[in-house]
Amino acid sequence: MRTRDVVDMLLLGGIWGGAFVLLRVASPEFGAVPLAAVRILVAAFTLLLFLRDRSLLRAEPLRLLLLGLIASAIPFTLYAYAMLSITSGLAALLNATTPMFGALVAWLWLGERLSVARVVGIVIAFAGVLWLVNDALGTLGVGALGGVLAALLGAACYAVAASYTRRVFPTADPVALATGTVLGAFVAILPFAVVTWPAAPISLRAWMAAVALGVVCTAIAYKVYFRLLRNVGAGRAVTVTFLFPPFGVLWGALVLAEPVTLSLLAGCAVVLAGTALAVGLFDRVRY
Repeated sequence: MRTRDVVDMLLLGGIWGGAFVLLRVASPEFGAVPLAAVRILVAAFTLLLFLRDRSLLRAEPLRLLLLGLIASAIPFTLYAYAMLSITSGLAALLNATTPMFGALVAWLWLGERLSVARVVGIVIAFAGVLWLVNDALGTLGVGALGGVLAALLGAACYAVAASYTRRVFPTADPVALATGTVLGAFVAILPFAVVTWPAAPISLRAWMAAVALGVVCTAIAYKVYFRLLRNVGAGRAVTVTFLFPPFGVLWGALVLAEPVTLSLLAGCAVVLAGTALAVGLFDRVRY
């Protein structure tokens, strides 16, 4: 990869790793669906300021609507819900399973061959996830199970979205693609946000977190991500999630004083090692 691509990956790791802290701050007051809608709306307004060519929006509204669902509306809601019961560090780690799900998607949908090493990697990664689930249930309680499952489903959505983007929009302008994605997501989620909007007033702290999620963690991050996806491909682009756990754990510990346990670190090592095998980092598979 070029130096710019490496910088983009590090930037995304820091931004999206910190998103889980912001979600943990805002989710309890907004609720999952309203927070996702605000995040998407702020991102849409921000991206429209940078958009110069709107031809993609006019040419592919239905495909952008579908991409908005699987890349933004559904996973944003799932992660906002997950943060009601699990820590930001754990959520970042579970999000790092996205490349593992990406390997499965490529096998099932695109017919990409899975080597023995990659199959073993998927098994190891799932074992690491089970380790983390057991640890979360022990420390956070049974209520954390719903959050863990929501985070894993969100990671699967991101994996599907990456392959779909690479297949349907291989040469699209990153800003246009990011804008179309969040606009499609907002159209899809708006009715649900209206009927679930919280009755209690929302604090300034929660609003600031929601705006930061929209501007930094969605608009700016999507612009960088879609550029990375176009430059290096879906297989390599989704490996940016390997950077989420260290950043997520770091931000969670610094900002929210979340505990960093040996069990969490051990589970992190197992998941990342298995995912690295699953995406072929150790067998020189070309993406």
